[in-house]
Amino acid sequence: MKEITIIGNGSWGTALAKILTDNHVNIHWWVKSAEAAESLKTRGHNLHYLSSVTFPKERINIYSDINEAIKNGEAILFCVPSAYSLEVLNLIKFDRINTKVFISAVKGLVPEQNELMNDFLQQNNFIPQENYVAITGPSHAEEVAAERLSYLTFAGINLNLADQVAKVFANDYINTTSTNDVWGAQLAAILKNIYAIGAGISHGLDYGDNFLSVYAANCFHEMTEFLKQHFDSIHPSNQLPNFNKSAYLGDLLVTIYSLHSRNRGFGNMIGKGYTVQNAILEMNMVAEGYHAAKGIVEIADTFKIDCPIAHCIYKILWEGANAKQSFKTLEQYFK
Repeated sequence: MKEITIIGNGSWGTALAKILTDNHVNIHWWVKSAEAAESLKTRGHNLHYLSSVTFPKERINIYSDINEAIKNGEAILFCVPSAYSLEVLNLIKFDRINTKVFISAVKGLVPEQNELMNDFLQQNNFIPQENYVAITGPSHAEEVAAERLSYLTFAGINLNLADQVAKVFANDYINTTSTNDVWGAQLAAILKNIYAIGAGISHGLDYGDNFLSVYAANCFHEMTEFLKQHFDSIHPSNQLPNFNKSAYLGDLLVTIYSLHSRNRGFGNMIGKGYTVQNAILEMNMVAEGYHAAKGIVEIADTFKIDCPIAHCIYKILWEGANAKQSFKTLEQYFK
Protein backbone atom coordinates (compact mmCIF):
# COMPACT_ATOMS: atom_id res chain seq x y z
CA MET A 1 0.00 0.00 0.00
CA LYS A 2 1.49 3.27 -1.14
CA GLU A 3 -1.60 5.53 -1.08
CA ILE A 4 -3.66 5.70 2.13
CA THR A 5 -6.54 7.99 3.04
CA ILE A 6 -6.57 9.34 6.61
CA ILE A 7 -9.85 10.49 8.14
CA GLY A 8 -9.23 12.69 11.20
CA ASN A 9 -6.31 14.80 12.35
CA GLY A 10 -6.19 14.53 16.13
CA SER A 11 -3.08 13.40 18.03
CA TRP A 12 -3.37 9.73 17.11
CA GLY A 13 -4.22 10.41 13.48
CA THR A 14 -1.25 12.77 13.26
CA ALA A 15 1.09 10.21 14.84
CA LEU A 16 -0.06 7.54 12.39
CA ALA A 17 0.36 9.98 9.50
CA LYS A 18 3.96 10.53 10.63
CA ILE A 19 4.64 6.79 10.62
CA LEU A 20 3.22 6.41 7.12
CA THR A 21 5.05 9.38 5.58
CA ASP A 22 8.29 8.23 7.24
CA ASN A 23 7.65 4.90 5.50
CA HIS A 24 7.28 6.69 2.13
CA VAL A 25 3.52 6.25 1.92
CA ASN A 26 1.53 9.04 0.28
CA ILE A 27 -1.44 10.13 2.36
CA HIS A 28 -4.73 11.69 1.28
CA TRP A 29 -5.83 13.48 4.42
CA TRP A 30 -9.34 14.67 5.14
CA VAL A 31 -9.05 17.59 7.57
CA LYS A 32 -12.28 19.14 8.82
CA SER A 33 -10.76 22.38 10.14
CA ALA A 34 -9.93 24.85 7.37
CA GLU A 35 -7.30 26.44 9.63
CA ALA A 36 -5.58 23.12 10.28
CA ALA A 37 -5.76 22.21 6.59
CA GLU A 38 -4.07 25.46 5.63
CA SER A 39 -1.29 24.92 8.16
CA LEU A 40 -0.60 21.43 6.81
CA LYS A 41 -0.59 22.68 3.24
CA THR A 42 1.66 25.68 3.77
CA ARG A 43 3.89 24.69 6.70
CA GLY A 44 3.68 20.89 6.89
CA HIS A 45 2.51 21.10 10.54
CA ASN A 46 -0.72 20.11 12.25
CA LEU A 47 -1.73 23.32 13.97
CA HIS A 48 -3.22 21.91 17.17
CA TYR A 49 -1.90 18.35 17.57
CA LEU A 50 1.73 17.19 17.73
CA SER A 51 2.77 20.45 16.09
CA SER A 52 6.46 19.51 16.43
CA VAL A 53 6.01 16.92 13.67
CA THR A 54 6.97 18.16 10.20
CA PHE A 55 5.41 16.42 7.22
CA PRO A 56 7.06 16.29 3.79
CA LYS A 57 4.67 18.32 1.65
CA GLU A 58 5.17 16.05 -1.34
CA ARG A 59 3.70 13.14 0.64
CA ILE A 60 0.55 14.80 2.03
CA ASN A 61 -2.52 15.76 0.04
CA ILE A 62 -5.12 17.70 2.04
CA TYR A 63 -8.86 17.50 1.26
CA SER A 64 -12.00 19.24 2.48
CA ASP A 65 -14.18 16.68 0.63
CA ILE A 66 -14.09 13.37 2.53
CA ASN A 67 -15.21 11.26 -0.43
CA GLU A 68 -12.62 12.81 -2.73
CA ALA A 69 -9.93 11.92 -0.21
CA ILE A 70 -11.24 8.35 0.06
CA LYS A 71 -11.37 7.92 -3.71
CA ASN A 72 -7.62 8.46 -4.00
CA GLY A 73 -6.48 6.00 -1.33
CA GLU A 74 -6.01 2.24 -1.53
CA ALA A 75 -7.14 1.98 2.10
CA ILE A 76 -9.02 4.15 4.60
CA LEU A 77 -7.39 4.88 7.96
CA PHE A 78 -10.18 6.08 10.25
CA CYS A 79 -8.88 8.10 13.22
CA VAL A 80 -11.96 10.00 14.44
CA PRO A 81 -12.75 9.91 18.19
CA SER A 82 -15.55 7.43 18.81
CA ALA A 83 -17.94 10.12 20.09
CA TYR A 84 -17.91 11.74 16.64
CA SER A 85 -17.46 8.62 14.52
CA LEU A 86 -21.11 8.19 13.51
CA GLU A 87 -21.32 11.81 12.39
CA VAL A 88 -18.30 11.33 10.11
CA LEU A 89 -19.31 7.86 8.90
CA ASN A 90 -22.59 9.36 7.70
CA LEU A 91 -20.60 11.58 5.30
CA ILE A 92 -19.02 8.63 3.51
CA LYS A 93 -20.55 7.15 0.34
CA PHE A 94 -19.88 3.52 1.20
CA ASP A 95 -21.60 2.14 -1.91
CA ARG A 96 -18.58 3.34 -3.90
CA ILE A 97 -15.86 1.96 -1.63
CA ASN A 98 -17.01 -1.30 -0.03
CA THR A 99 -14.09 -3.17 -1.60
CA LYS A 100 -11.47 -0.93 0.03
CA VAL A 101 -9.50 -1.89 3.14
CA PHE A 102 -10.80 -0.13 6.26
CA ILE A 103 -8.21 0.40 9.01
CA SER A 104 -9.72 1.59 12.28
CA ALA A 105 -7.72 3.52 14.88
CA VAL A 106 -10.88 4.17 16.92
CA LYS A 107 -10.60 3.17 20.59
CA GLY A 108 -14.27 3.29 21.44
CA LEU A 109 -17.75 2.14 20.48
CA VAL A 110 -19.87 3.63 17.70
CA PRO A 111 -22.22 5.95 19.64
CA GLU A 112 -25.92 5.16 19.92
CA GLN A 113 -25.23 1.68 18.57
CA ASN A 114 -22.82 0.46 21.31
CA GLU A 115 -21.09 -1.57 18.61
CA LEU A 116 -17.50 -2.14 17.66
CA MET A 117 -16.61 -0.45 14.39
CA ASN A 118 -16.23 -3.73 12.45
CA ASP A 119 -19.67 -4.93 13.55
CA PHE A 120 -21.28 -1.60 12.67
CA LEU A 121 -19.73 -1.56 9.20
CA GLN A 122 -20.64 -5.19 8.52
CA GLN A 123 -24.24 -4.92 9.73
CA ASN A 124 -24.87 -1.87 7.56
CA ASN A 125 -23.28 -3.56 4.52
CA PHE A 126 -20.61 -0.83 4.38
CA ILE A 127 -17.40 -2.86 4.69
CA PRO A 128 -17.15 -6.67 5.02
CA GLN A 129 -15.34 -8.08 8.05
CA GLU A 130 -12.67 -9.54 5.75
CA ASN A 131 -11.60 -6.03 4.67
CA TYR A 132 -11.34 -4.65 8.21
CA VAL A 133 -8.23 -4.20 10.38
CA ALA A 134 -8.08 -2.50 13.79
CA ILE A 135 -4.98 -0.81 15.25
CA THR A 136 -4.38 -1.18 18.99
CA GLY A 137 -1.43 -0.40 21.26
CA PRO A 138 0.35 -0.23 23.54
CA SER A 139 1.52 3.18 22.41
CA HIS A 140 1.04 6.89 22.97
CA ALA A 141 0.95 9.45 20.16
CA GLU A 142 3.52 11.65 21.92
CA GLU A 143 6.14 8.89 22.04
CA VAL A 144 5.46 7.92 18.43
CA ALA A 145 5.98 11.57 17.44
CA ALA A 146 9.30 11.55 19.31
CA GLU A 147 10.28 8.30 17.56
CA ARG A 148 10.59 6.44 20.86
CA LEU A 149 10.22 2.71 20.28
CA SER A 150 6.52 1.82 20.27
CA TYR A 151 4.46 -1.29 19.56
CA LEU A 152 1.30 -1.61 17.49
CA THR A 153 -1.03 -4.58 17.14
CA PHE A 154 -3.13 -5.07 13.99
CA ALA A 155 -6.27 -7.16 14.42
CA GLY A 156 -8.44 -8.64 11.68
CA ILE A 157 -10.26 -11.88 10.95
CA ASN A 158 -8.32 -11.89 7.67
CA LEU A 159 -4.91 -12.48 9.24
CA ASN A 160 -3.10 -12.16 5.90
CA LEU A 161 -4.53 -8.66 5.49
CA ALA A 162 -3.65 -7.76 9.10
CA ASP A 163 -0.07 -8.91 8.42
CA GLN A 164 0.04 -6.87 5.23
CA VAL A 165 -1.18 -3.71 6.97
CA ALA A 166 1.23 -4.29 9.88
CA LYS A 167 4.16 -4.29 7.46
CA VAL A 168 3.08 -0.92 6.03
CA PHE A 169 3.48 0.65 9.50
CA ALA A 170 6.64 -1.16 10.66
CA ASN A 171 9.92 0.78 10.83
CA ASP A 172 12.88 1.31 13.14
CA TYR A 173 10.77 2.97 15.88
CA ILE A 174 7.53 0.98 15.36
CA ASN A 175 7.38 -2.76 16.03
CA THR A 176 4.23 -4.44 14.77
CA THR A 177 2.39 -7.69 15.36
CA SER A 178 -0.94 -9.07 14.18
CA THR A 179 -3.82 -11.14 15.54
CA ASN A 180 -7.16 -12.47 14.33
CA ASP A 181 -8.82 -11.56 17.65
CA VAL A 182 -10.46 -8.44 16.23
CA TRP A 183 -13.20 -8.31 18.88
CA GLY A 184 -11.07 -8.91 21.96
CA ALA A 185 -8.25 -6.58 20.94
CA GLN A 186 -10.69 -3.73 20.36
CA LEU A 187 -12.67 -4.36 23.55
CA ALA A 188 -9.42 -4.43 25.54
CA ALA A 189 -8.47 -1.07 24.04
CA ILE A 190 -11.84 0.32 25.11
CA LEU A 191 -11.81 -1.14 28.61
CA LYS A 192 -8.28 0.08 29.40
CA ASN A 193 -9.37 3.68 28.78
CA ILE A 194 -12.11 3.31 31.40
CA TYR A 195 -9.66 1.80 33.86
CA ALA A 196 -7.15 4.60 33.16
CA ILE A 197 -9.76 7.15 34.21
CA GLY A 198 -10.06 5.24 37.47
CA ALA A 199 -6.28 5.31 37.88
CA GLY A 200 -6.38 9.07 37.47
CA ILE A 201 -9.23 9.38 39.98
CA SER A 202 -7.19 7.39 42.51
CA HIS A 203 -4.23 9.74 42.03
CA GLY A 204 -6.48 12.77 42.41
CA LEU A 205 -7.81 11.24 45.64
CA ASP A 206 -4.19 10.91 46.88
CA TYR A 207 -3.89 7.13 46.73
CA GLY A 208 -0.31 5.98 46.21
CA ASP A 209 1.55 3.52 44.04
CA ASN A 210 0.79 0.59 46.34
CA PHE A 211 -2.93 1.01 45.81
CA LEU A 212 -2.46 1.64 42.08
CA SER A 213 -0.65 -1.66 41.62
CA VAL A 214 -3.54 -3.52 43.31
CA TYR A 215 -6.00 -1.49 41.24
CA ALA A 216 -4.17 -2.43 38.00
CA ALA A 217 -4.13 -6.13 38.93
CA ASN A 218 -7.86 -6.11 39.60
CA CYS A 219 -8.52 -4.20 36.37
CA PHE A 220 -6.65 -6.85 34.40
CA HIS A 221 -8.65 -9.60 36.10
CA GLU A 222 -11.92 -7.82 35.32
CA MET A 223 -10.82 -7.20 31.72
CA THR A 224 -9.92 -10.83 31.09
CA GLU A 225 -13.20 -12.06 32.58
CA PHE A 226 -15.14 -9.60 30.40
CA LEU A 227 -13.22 -10.69 27.29
CA LYS A 228 -13.65 -14.41 28.08
CA GLN A 229 -17.40 -14.10 28.44
CA HIS A 230 -17.71 -11.95 25.34
CA PHE A 231 -15.43 -14.35 23.43
CA ASP A 232 -17.55 -17.33 24.45
CA SER A 233 -20.66 -15.61 23.07
CA ILE A 234 -19.00 -15.17 19.64
CA HIS A 235 -16.49 -18.07 19.36
CA PRO A 236 -17.63 -20.70 21.89
CA SER A 237 -15.61 -23.51 20.29
CA ASN A 238 -12.40 -21.56 19.64
CA GLN A 239 -9.31 -21.31 21.82
CA LEU A 240 -9.00 -18.15 23.91
CA PRO A 241 -6.29 -15.66 22.94
CA ASN A 242 -3.37 -15.05 25.31
CA PHE A 243 -4.50 -11.99 27.28
CA ASN A 244 -1.01 -11.54 28.75
CA LYS A 245 0.20 -10.12 25.42
CA SER A 246 0.90 -6.48 24.75
CA ALA A 247 -2.43 -5.71 23.03
CA TYR A 248 -4.21 -6.58 26.29
CA LEU A 249 -2.02 -6.37 29.40
CA GLY A 250 0.59 -4.07 27.86
CA ASP A 251 -1.95 -1.55 26.59
CA LEU A 252 -3.72 -1.58 29.96
CA LEU A 253 -0.50 -0.91 31.89
CA VAL A 254 0.75 1.95 29.74
CA THR A 255 -2.61 3.70 29.81
CA ILE A 256 -2.97 3.34 33.58
CA TYR A 257 0.58 4.41 34.45
CA SER A 258 1.68 6.86 31.77
CA LEU A 259 1.53 10.61 32.31
CA HIS A 260 0.82 10.89 28.56
CA SER A 261 -2.55 9.16 29.11
CA ARG A 262 -5.34 11.67 28.53
CA ASN A 263 -7.78 9.28 30.23
CA ARG A 264 -5.63 9.18 33.36
CA GLY A 265 -5.32 12.98 33.22
CA PHE A 266 -9.07 13.33 32.88
CA GLY A 267 -9.62 11.03 35.86
CA ASN A 268 -7.06 12.94 37.93
CA MET A 269 -9.15 16.08 37.54
CA ILE A 270 -12.31 14.22 38.57
CA GLY A 271 -10.50 12.91 41.66
CA LYS A 272 -9.44 16.44 42.54
CA GLY A 273 -13.04 17.60 42.46
CA TYR A 274 -13.59 18.87 38.92
CA THR A 275 -17.01 18.26 37.44
CA VAL A 276 -17.08 16.12 34.31
CA GLN A 277 -18.02 19.16 32.21
CA ASN A 278 -15.19 21.27 33.63
CA ALA A 279 -12.67 18.48 33.14
CA ILE A 280 -13.70 18.13 29.49
CA LEU A 281 -13.33 21.88 28.94
CA GLU A 282 -9.97 21.96 30.72
CA MET A 283 -8.50 19.12 28.65
CA ASN A 284 -9.70 20.39 25.27
CA MET A 285 -9.21 16.81 24.08
CA VAL A 286 -11.38 13.70 24.00
CA ALA A 287 -10.95 11.17 26.81
CA GLU A 288 -12.31 8.06 25.12
CA GLY A 289 -12.95 6.30 28.42
CA TYR A 290 -15.65 8.80 29.38
CA HIS A 291 -17.96 7.77 26.53
CA ALA A 292 -16.79 4.14 26.66
CA ALA A 293 -17.87 3.76 30.29
CA LYS A 294 -21.52 4.19 29.38
CA GLY A 295 -21.41 1.82 26.40
CA ILE A 296 -19.41 -0.90 28.15
CA VAL A 297 -21.72 -0.94 31.17
CA GLU A 298 -24.72 -1.33 28.85
CA ILE A 299 -22.98 -4.24 27.09
CA ALA A 300 -22.05 -5.80 30.44
CA ASP A 301 -25.65 -5.53 31.64
CA THR A 302 -26.93 -7.06 28.40
CA PHE A 303 -24.55 -10.04 28.60
CA LYS A 304 -24.75 -10.20 32.43
CA ILE A 305 -21.00 -9.68 32.79
CA ASP A 306 -19.82 -8.68 36.26
CA CYS A 307 -17.51 -5.64 36.07
CA PRO A 308 -17.62 -3.66 39.33
CA ILE A 309 -14.68 -1.40 38.47
CA ALA A 310 -16.19 -0.28 35.17
CA HIS A 311 -19.55 0.19 36.91
CA CYS A 312 -17.87 2.29 39.60
CA ILE A 313 -16.23 4.59 37.02
CA TYR A 314 -19.51 4.83 35.11
CA LYS A 315 -21.44 5.87 38.22
CA ILE A 316 -18.89 8.56 39.08
CA LEU A 317 -18.86 9.98 35.53
CA TRP A 318 -22.49 9.57 34.49
CA GLU A 319 -24.54 9.40 37.69
CA GLY A 320 -22.62 11.85 39.87
CA ALA A 321 -21.53 9.28 42.45
CA ASN A 322 -19.05 10.57 45.02
CA ALA A 323 -15.54 9.53 43.89
CA LYS A 324 -14.08 9.19 47.40
CA GLN A 325 -16.93 7.04 48.69
CA SER A 326 -16.94 4.94 45.50
CA PHE A 327 -13.23 4.15 45.83
CA LYS A 328 -13.68 3.30 49.50
CA THR A 329 -16.07 0.59 48.30
CA LEU A 330 -13.51 -0.64 45.75
CA GLU A 331 -10.89 -0.89 48.49
CA GLN A 332 -12.94 -3.62 50.16
CA TYR A 333 -13.62 -5.38 46.87
CA PHE A 334 -9.95 -5.64 45.82
CA LYS A 335 -7.85 -8.65 46.72
